[in-house]
Amino acid sequence: MLKKISLLVLSLAPHLFYAESNDSTSYLAEVEVVTNLKERKFIEELPLSANTFSMTQIENINSSSTKDLTSFVPNFHLPEYGSQMTSSIYVRGFGTRIDQPVVGMIVDNIPVLNKNAFDTDLFDLQRAEFLRGPQGTLYGRNTMCGLINIYTLSPFSYQGTRLNLDYSTANTFKIKASTYQNPSQKFAYSIAANMLHTNGYFYNQYNDDLCDPSNSITLRNRLMWRPKTSLSIENTISANLLRQGGYAYGLILDGNTQPVNYNDECHYNRLSLQEGIVLKKKLKKMDLSSVTSYQFLDDDMLLDNDFLPQSIFTLNQAQKEHVITEEVVFLSNTQNKIWSWKSGLYGFYKYNRMSAPVTFKEDGINQLILSNANKGIQSAFPEDRLDIAEKQFAVNSDFTIPTFGIAAYHQSEFNVGKWTFTTGLRVDYEKDKMSYANETDIHYIFTLLMKDYKSLSCTMNGETEQAYFEVLPKISIQYNFNDHNHLYAYAAKGYKAGGFNTQIFSDILQNKLKNDIMHDLGMRFDGMGNETYNTDEAISYKPEYNWTYEIGGHFSWLDKQLTTNMSLFYIDCRNQQLTVFPKGKNTGRMMTNAGKSKSLGSEISILYSHKNILLNGAYGYTHATFTEFDDGNHSYNGNFIPYSPLNTASIQAQYTFYINKKIVDKLTVIADWKGTGKIYWDEANSVEQSFYSLLGSSIIVQKDKFQLKGWCKNIGGADYNTFYFVSMGNSFCQKGKPRQIGVSIKYEF
Repeated sequence: MLKKISLLVLSLAPHLFYAESNDSTSYLAEVEVVTNLKERKFIEELPLSANTFSMTQIENINSSSTKDLTSFVPNFHLPEYGSQMTSSIYVRGFGTRIDQPVVGMIVDNIPVLNKNAFDTDLFDLQRAEFLRGPQGTLYGRNTMCGLINIYTLSPFSYQGTRLNLDYSTANTFKIKASTYQNPSQKFAYSIAANMLHTNGYFYNQYNDDLCDPSNSITLRNRLMWRPKTSLSIENTISANLLRQGGYAYGLILDGNTQPVNYNDECHYNRLSLQEGIVLKKKLKKMDLSSVTSYQFLDDDMLLDNDFLPQSIFTLNQAQKEHVITEEVVFLSNTQNKIWSWKSGLYGFYKYNRMSAPVTFKEDGINQLILSNANKGIQSAFPEDRLDIAEKQFAVNSDFTIPTFGIAAYHQSEFNVGKWTFTTGLRVDYEKDKMSYANETDIHYIFTLLMKDYKSLSCTMNGETEQAYFEVLPKISIQYNFNDHNHLYAYAAKGYKAGGFNTQIFSDILQNKLKNDIMHDLGMRFDGMGNETYNTDEAISYKPEYNWTYEIGGHFSWLDKQLTTNMSLFYIDCRNQQLTVFPKGKNTGRMMTNAGKSKSLGSEISILYSHKNILLNGAYGYTHATFTEFDDGNHSYNGNFIPYSPLNTASIQAQYTFYINKKIVDKLTVIADWKGTGKIYWDEANSVEQSFYSLLGSSIIVQKDKFQLKGWCKNIGGADYNTFYFVSMGNSFCQKGKPRQIGVSIKYEF
């Protein structure tokens, strides 16, 4: 029966698991149907835009993270910069650099709530799905632009042991080992481990050493028990340990990017744990599923926050976060009738303890605090000055942030002839609270009035909270020509949660310290510096909302050898969240709600698979602009939204030679091209990254269960930027990775 189901999957979704004819060495002799708990249909049957990748496709392009896959998805952009904490996802014109993402992520039906854990080592993936457009009705917060679904290899699908060794440029090596066992028809388990090391790709001129080395290890254990045909219980626990440099930001002078050159250490360290229990029960008139998870994140980011060779200031942000989630899904089993439905209840609790001290060093004290003050003082009293005794001091910031959310949702589907009508509604309630304690102590002297240094303590303590109630509707209509050809249209609302600006407190307290010194002296000097923002407004930001309207279709020709997905969309966004740096030589950064914006565009994906040939192409165009955005100094109405590319494109061609000789069974040649751009780097659209191309290739030789692969990324050594920002009045950018060449060995037994 399982083999019959496997054949059905292959016939209905050739782009999920494409079969290679005459391939007697394929290790997936049986393909188990991997399903989403909230869907009975395959993705190509749903009224939405999506791209999926099979295990073979993922491994053939030498993918080890979502970054490698998103470059083949139209209007999906996940740039690689900073560290594995900082990369953000941009979809159809929208995304943010910090805090809440615009896309949700689910691994083996377990939601990943913190964006800091999105970029982790992925291996032994059975399938990856990238859904575009709001998924808020079924998935809620932070899925306003899409969803990433990851399914790791199931021990009920495959039994055996897999070993993989990979060595490439920058002394980069990966070691993967996993075993999948099925002792009985009712029980299966897997144990998997992945280790990665790289020396890094970018030199820090200050110490003539690589600034972005990385070491990580990931462990995963999966237990699957099926005591009855109507009941299954699954437990997955995974852990990731990461020790990483990074932040290869070079100063831009006279339009030219300088080498990375900063004097203080930068790193990102992370320990993440995820435990999930998935229970599925078939009842008489419905299927019941329960997903319970516990997630722990302990990460630590240390930055030379000025990214210059001077000793100005550093930031050390460390957090410990505990998350508990629970979701119960009810799915009708009357899908062959006129009406089918799905309902669910969801709740989560997140508790975060964070510290984010900013340490001002000697150059920073002089440039950021004393310089302007002494200019004003010495204009009236040339022989006198304000001075601080400390060569460095810390502005300590500690936060406790509990977040609680509950939701209920329902979606009904009506089948009338060839028409399918879907309506859905979700109600979300979320409450966030933040307690903060900020303090710094210094000793200062004003030589006009004082003979010795005086102690001064500056504190700012308090708490704030916010709550919001969201209603997320969806309606769609689809015309089904047959099982493989559909036209659809939908309208749906999505939202991205609000939050707190923890990284602005050091700047607020720095300005408060300046004013406290003047108040302590009973005087004030122009040029001493004041807050450039309203403190009460600066410490929090509101949710972001959008309405998406989309029409599209899924089509299949040539006896299902050629499949095409296409769509047109329009997005109306309110309260868009943007990361900004206060003007001048301030030290913090904050999220702000930028008013209104819109995005319209198109997408097309084409897959041709026949015998020895596989051709895959994708193109996305996005025209995303501000409709109302004025920062108080400039109006950016009509300007493009920064950081999101206008165009994304990819082509992949694969040809397999079936040799069937004593030495070689088959030889596979793969070539791919990816293009991205233009990307504007600021709201004024004054700085940009033009369209750039990356070429890649692989050659795979296979004999029985042994595989040897040679591969290359960025063959032409393209010079391009992945990130740009302005801080303290200075402009910085990070270059993309150079050419990478590697070899991989895989063996299964």
